[in-house]
Amino acid sequence: MSYKQIIYTTPPAPAIDPSLTTGTFRVNTTPKPQNVPADKVLVRVHYLSLDPAMRQWLTAKRSYIAPVEQGAVMRGQSIAQVVSVGSDLTTQYKVGDWVVAYSGWQEYALVGAKEAEKVTVPAGGRPTDAMSVLGMTGLTAYFGMLEVGQPKAGDTVVVSGAAGATGMVAGQIAKIKGAKRVVGLAGSKEKCEFLVKELGFDAAVNYKDTDWKKQLKEATPEYIDVFFDNTGGEILDACLARAARDSRFVICGAISQYNSAKPQGPASFMTVISQRITIKGFIVFDYAKKYPTALKELASWLSQGKLKRKEHIVPGGLEAAPKALIDLYAGVNTGKMMVEVVPVSEALAAKSKL
Repeated sequence: MSYKQIIYTTPPAPAIDPSLTTGTFRVNTTPKPQNVPADKVLVRVHYLSLDPAMRQWLTAKRSYIAPVEQGAVMRGQSIAQVVSVGSDLTTQYKVGDWVVAYSGWQEYALVGAKEAEKVTVPAGGRPTDAMSVLGMTGLTAYFGMLEVGQPKAGDTVVVSGAAGATGMVAGQIAKIKGAKRVVGLAGSKEKCEFLVKELGFDAAVNYKDTDWKKQLKEATPEYIDVFFDNTGGEILDACLARAARDSRFVICGAISQYNSAKPQGPASFMTVISQRITIKGFIVFDYAKKYPTALKELASWLSQGKLKRKEHIVPGGLEAAPKALIDLYAGVNTGKMMVEVVPVSEALAAKSKL
């Protein structure tokens, strides 16, 4: 029996080309392992995580993680099911267990114990939360907002990419922690309504409106104390122009610039001096020792209904991943974007069900 993989073959120039015949990736077919090594488990991938950082993984030279090598399976995390267990790991895993796996873009993967974490579902949760609000997405929002942004009672907090997987959690955390006003920037009327009506943001600005900068000014009458940035570019510039004295700018991502041949830096940089702004980038891995405490608090908020989430699941199997990644950069999703590689209906029968 064989299975499919998505292989990284051609560097973006500068954007990712989703074509599986002439583009950035190719489909490869390889035999399914018959014998599982003692220190590995064989997992079947059901949901692939799509993340903005993936574009940087393809060409990053001096970064927090080595780039994906040409000819290798595309890097990625997944919700997967254990289908076979190596002899050394039988006390840790059993067939049918659901795990968050560093599987890459493939239908099956051999992973070690450090690459497959069993999914624990809290009250009010679901297994896919382990790849979103209770996974790297939620942790990124948590540490970026609380460790770097440090919102206080009375603060105005603005989040760009606010309807995305990380942004929606970051904004809700600011509200939970007592921010006076939380404003989200998103790319459609529907997304803005979602932020205000369902997530409890105080205001939302559609950056595709012609007068969005005027709307941002009206939404931040007391200026911006904390800005959680997922987009960079013109939005970062506009928020710098609205920065309060001693504000904190949390640089989480710059999705608007990832596919640009010449990324745009801030033109309003003099405001950093006049308003004594602190601008700090961060990587979630820096806070690994604090993950257990953060996940406990995130799970508690989720169970209490204080924290809400949304998923955008793309059907079509493994081959749908490259095009879905392009759609992620185009902002078609609201919430965490995942590709359904195999429907749950095809999972092994087990006590631990999705």
